Amino acid sequence: MSIDSSSVSPGSRHDTHGEGSARVAVIVPAYGVAHLVGEALTSLQRQTFQAWECMVIDDGAPDDVAGAVAPFLADARIRFVATANQGVSAARNQAIAETTAPLVALLDGDDLFRPGYLASVVPILETEPEARLVTCNARIFGAVTRVRNCVERPQPTHGTLADVLDRSFNVYIGTTFRRADFEAVGGFDQRMAQSEDFDFWVRLMLLGGTARYLDKVLGEYRVRRGSASGNAGRMLLGNIRAYEKARAALPQGSAEIALLDRLLEESRAALAFEHAIDCIVDGDTERGLRDLRNTRSQVDGLTWRVAFTIWQIFPALARPMLRWRRQAHSRGARGSVMFPSFLEIEG
Repeated sequence: MSIDSSSVSPGSRHDTHGEGSARVAVIVPAYGVAHLVGEALTSLQRQTFQAWECMVIDDGAPDDVAGAVAPFLADARIRFVATANQGVSAARNQAIAETTAPLVALLDGDDLFRPGYLASVVPILETEPEARLVTCNARIFGAVTRVRNCVERPQPTHGTLADVLDRSFNVYIGTTFRRADFEAVGGFDQRMAQSEDFDFWVRLMLLGGTARYLDKVLGEYRVRRGSASGNAGRMLLGNIRAYEKARAALPQGSAEIALLDRLLEESRAALAFEHAIDCIVDGDTERGLRDLRNTRSQVDGLTWRVAFTIWQIFPALARPMLRWRRQAHSRGARGSVMFPSFLEIEG
């Protein structure tokens, strides 16, 4: 089902804003965020750059996303489509297919753009043909123990494929890229259940060129209580699949193959460590502790050394201690403080 805000053609609907046809399509997946998507769209309407179109996609959400978006359809640049639940990759692919602008920007339905985001990223892709994507820094807020930025250490303004692979170059989810490159790599991989965004950035970089970083806080990334936790095992499985795909795509003798082999080895060892913790949390303490000792090279520090000593004497304590660790490190964990968005702060 598709609800279009206007019967006017995409090119003419933007002329009322004085900048001609849309130069960038902003894609807003909205699943379970009916109470938040209005903030995302308000942040889009506050952009200093106005030559955009927007497609909001309700991916079979359990809440009333359509009702939340309806007031924004008075803005002819914003359109809405609802589908059966198909996953975020398929939702993004469909929304992108229903837009026409040469650039594509991602804005999740619970996140926000700062007013200068589009004005900062669009000109780079329009003038630097070697740039495959443009990313930025962002403020992490919501159900977190402290407000912080996504990038907290120095990062180069130009990143290579290797930099993206080993994550020394962080790519924020609210990133912009070319439609032509999106089509060249086949869009988001709908078979990826985790790390689908990382996989997409890697495949863009396999086209050659550089990843561009703007050292400015231009986005807002919201952590919600009850949202998908950063399950380490699932993330590692997603990373491993992305690495395997990249290795298969590289020509023999590529410099990045040695890096990928190392990353795969490290990720598989880390996954074995997480599986050992799963065994303990699920009640198989004896087997889990044995496997955990075999993979303990994954962790270091006084806390873990003390924990292993305690478990050797009192193995029954391993399960409650590791269950607490999982809960404490999940996204939006109980006890985290709710920090407002910049829209609320300004208001």
